[in-house]
Amino acid sequence: MSNQPAVIGPDGVARPYIGGQALIEGVMMRSPHAFAAVLRRRDGSLLVREEAMRDLRQGPLALPLVRGVVALVEALKLGSRALRFSAETYERDLEEGDKPRAKPGLLSLLSLPIIALLTSEPDLPSVAPADGKKGGAMTWLSVAFALAIFVALPQAFAQGTSSLLGLNLDVRSPAFQLITGAAKLVIVIGYMLAIRRIPEIYRVFQYHGAEHKSIYAYESGKELGIAGARPQTTLHPRCGTTFIVMVALVSIIAFTALGPLLPNVGLGRLGDNLLFFVIKLPFLPFIAAVTFELQRLLARYAQRGPLRVLLWPGFLVQKITTIEPDDAQLEVALAALSVAAKREHATDAAPAGERAFPDFGAVVAG
Repeated sequence: MSNQPAVIGPDGVARPYIGGQALIEGVMMRSPHAFAAVLRRRDGSLLVREEAMRDLRQGPLALPLVRGVVALVEALKLGSRALRFSAETYERDLEEGDKPRAKPGLLSLLSLPIIALLTSEPDLPSVAPADGKKGGAMTWLSVAFALAIFVALPQAFAQGTSSLLGLNLDVRSPAFQLITGAAKLVIVIGYMLAIRRIPEIYRVFQYHGAEHKSIYAYESGKELGIAGARPQTTLHPRCGTTFIVMVALVSIIAFTALGPLLPNVGLGRLGDNLLFFVIKLPFLPFIAAVTFELQRLLARYAQRGPLRVLLWPGFLVQKITTIEPDDAQLEVALAALSVAAKREHATDAAPAGERAFPDFGAVVAG
């Protein structure tokens, strides 16, 4: 049995939790015990990859805060692996196709783990079989890239602003941390707007919208077809985009409170900034874990009534990372959800691996 709480839809029916993530020309869905990635090939066919999953929400790993760190690490690992699978399939289609299409650039490749968090629901600590060390170097480069633009750059901006305006703010002061936090929010949102302009990522964000619509249809008991998913909203409270925005807000509060408690060791501006940057790093998992618990509470209790206003900041930013999908993209998301749901319930599920289907109807029937 999974310790992941079931989702109670508006019809009062409890359904196994299923979370999703957008891929390059595809969607991944995962339940406590199943994983399914469905990709739209260049010829219009659907490539399905499915595997069994092991639920990690057991014993000490189910404790508050601990479960948040576990879920985020596993979501990043599984999401990055699924994105690599979709990127490799996309490149094979490029090589086999008659009409040239641009290959993903360096920014797209470095952004893959970040996109995995932006477009996923990091609330299901399930793990699939290991995929070896493939892609490990790119993942670490992506982590370094994220720390540079989301942690180091805002702090450098705050120091530059302080020097330019003659404020002479101490790195430990609340004012310095508020400037850092404001810069962080601007950089996070600006980054999303920038990568949205990359054609292949724009389509990923369309699949992100399709994923949300499909999950809403599933949770509300609608038919898992175009007619049931099309009217649904693309904005979901458990979205990774909302999580990233909430992490930025929580970090502003945390580091504003932490700064004045640090001793002045007299290293000068550069030394103090480097020291504070290093001190921040161990706190990031804790901030992410706290944010994880806050998002769970909001997703459970703020979807209806006056508390819904607390979801609006995340919904506003989701308008950047979720785009209205076309019917073909909705079919991919619905196919992935259908495969994951069937594998979660079935005792005689198909063997793990990859299978090709001519169309959406064949996936559902198969």
